[in-house]
Amino acid sequence: MPIVFNKNIDDQTMLSVWKIEESEEQLIAGLQLKQHELDFISSLSNGKRLLHWLSTRLLLRTMLQTTEYIDCRMDDHGKPYLVNIDYEISLSHSFDYAAVMISRNKKVGVDIELIKDKIHKIEQKFLSVEELEQNDLNRSTEGLYVCWCVKEAIYKWNGRKGLELKKDMYIESFPLQEEGQLRAFVSLADERKELTAHYFKVEDSYMLGYVMA
Repeated sequence: MPIVFNKNIDDQTMLSVWKIEESEEQLIAGLQLKQHELDFISSLSNGKRLLHWLSTRLLLRTMLQTTEYIDCRMDDHGKPYLVNIDYEISLSHSFDYAAVMISRNKKVGVDIELIKDKIHKIEQKFLSVEELEQNDLNRSTEGLYVCWCVKEAIYKWNGRKGLELKKDMYIESFPLQEEGQLRAFVSLADERKELTAHYFKVEDSYMLGYVMA
């Protein structure tokens, strides 16, 4: 399970991407799992869903570099959190890759997606007319995935149900590059917040977006 990307974003925040090449048994061997976790993974059918769950936890353990048991759970909004270690975390996965972001002092959000042409069929579900008409985007497949990943990362960063990608988030026009950043705005319950989001391609066929604040 080689790490294909690892970055210390600052002295408190890290992002890593891992290519999933192991079997279920190999991933389990690298984890400390308690009975409630074993019960959960036994409920998952063999395949990508199980590999994704295991791989994000193993990557999290690798990044934290601890021999202690890592109690990673989901709150009522579906946001992952650590019970026994003081870190903010965000998890993502897509096909053969897992991505994890951790920080001691910031909320974080990360999303990774396999780039496919089918995103054009749903572009109007997550982008406003104004966003779709931006000259720099040109409705390219990769540009749409930047927007999708960034908005999904913002949703995870916020960590609360009810936020809508199209209605509550807006991405300013940006020049599409292999790696870059952009300005995004999100309407929360009590404020409209500006965020700097970052994106880059992974292994030529995946897009990753992340935010922290």
